[in-house]
Amino acid sequence: MSVPPVKETIEQYGLESHPQGGYFTPVTRLRLRGVVGKLIAHKAMNAHQILQEIFGFSSYRPGQEKVINALIRGKNVLAVMPTGAGKSLCYQIPAIASRQRTVVISPLVALMDDQVSVLKDLGIQAERIHSGRERSENVASWKRFHCDTGKLLYMSPERLMTEKMLDAINGLDIGMFVVDEAHCISKWGPSFRPDYEDLSKLSEMFPNAVISAFTATADEATRADIVTKLSGGGGITFVQGFDRHGKRSSRCRFRRENSQLPPYVFSINNRRYPNFLSCLPRNLGVVFSSSTSE
Repeated sequence: MSVPPVKETIEQYGLESHPQGGYFTPVTRLRLRGVVGKLIAHKAMNAHQILQEIFGFSSYRPGQEKVINALIRGKNVLAVMPTGAGKSLCYQIPAIASRQRTVVISPLVALMDDQVSVLKDLGIQAERIHSGRERSENVASWKRFHCDTGKLLYMSPERLMTEKMLDAINGLDIGMFVVDEAHCISKWGPSFRPDYEDLSKLSEMFPNAVISAFTATADEATRADIVTKLSGGGGITFVQGFDRHGKRSSRCRFRRENSQLPPYVFSINNRRYPNFLSCLPRNLGVVFSSSTSE
């Protein structure tokens, strides 16, 4: 069966022809892309076809292509990329292209839920197992992954590194392990997530699997530590930089004027701003303080 690309299919049904962006809502268009994604899932596609036909992007963001190509070649990789640089695509595309099972290790339940939801809307077979779901839901997700109807499985390090789970996964053909927030493996990370340090056992337990690690922040010493622990020092490291596109920061003296004034009156570098929010782009911003009293 010859299946046209998602873009052509959407245009064929006139979804992009309306001046206001199509006859259907963005959510409906996304779900249609998911239907088409399921139709073309049986086809072997290269990375760029997956980028365009499934995810709907015409080109890569800076740094993505090198990481993706290295993983497709079967290399262990550490990628340090700023937030918003598209780290998730760097392992999702190789996972789809390889047509092998991929285990994604994430410390954040909300992130697992969000990524799996998006992938399923795009027609990608993804599952997650975590403590925030009913046991029956986790069992169903595991069965789909075990039967090879689920290609990506998201779980926490604590869930993965149990003896029972490791034994179960050991019987499967795992193509790649993805360690998100990989800086937790080094430095202070194991202090609050001890199972992150246990991930260093994966390369010995699954010698044929690719090990990839992603983080938004890691200095040179931390990068070396991550690579040593996850791949015995044999991985390729990519550092895209730390600029977060569309975000800027400044350092200044920042304090409330006094408790009697409204909460939006601040003093920055001794200059009073009676309506602080109006000074920020789109009235949005994050203020970091060195102490609670400040």
